[in-house]
Amino acid sequence: MKSLTDWRLISISAVLIAAACGEGPSPATREALKGDSLVGGWRSQIRFASGALAEVKDLEFMYVFNAGGTMTESSNYDGAPPVPPAYGTWRASGPRQFEAKYEFFITKAPATFEDIAKGNGWSPNGRGVLTEKVTLSDDGRSYKSTIAYAVFDQLGKPTEGGGEGTGSGVRIGL
Repeated sequence: MKSLTDWRLISISAVLIAAACGEGPSPATREALKGDSLVGGWRSQIRFASGALAEVKDLEFMYVFNAGGTMTESSNYDGAPPVPPAYGTWRASGPRQFEAKYEFFITKAPATFEDIAKGNGWSPNGRGVLTEKVTLSDDGRSYKSTIAYAVFDQLGKPTEGGGEGTGSGVRIGL
């Protein structure tokens, strides 16, 4: 019986030693754990005061800010009308201050149901550009932001519908 107890003690010791010798969190995880970084996943509520999105009262964004300065955003309205997620970049602009610029494609509805039946769906109709200025809280778990939305047609010319608003986000954590 003593050899079984010895074997268990050796096994547990080996596991603890192996865990202690590990590299620890990845660089991106270490960066996300710092209270002064945007790196990681976020969920936010956005309220536009002007423009085409001002009437949307329940707009939410999900973000992933990567350590290399790239980001992805998706909203709870990506399916209405169907649009892909937004992609962009971000950078620090001061202590707990950040700027992000991200873009997405805009689609237009088919003119008739027959267009859908013929295999035509939501076709390209320009792009939207969001520019957001973020102020991170002292503990790094939430933020407040201002956001500007600009709309461009297929040729890259500004069109109507842009606006300005505010946001508030919380870090998605384990």
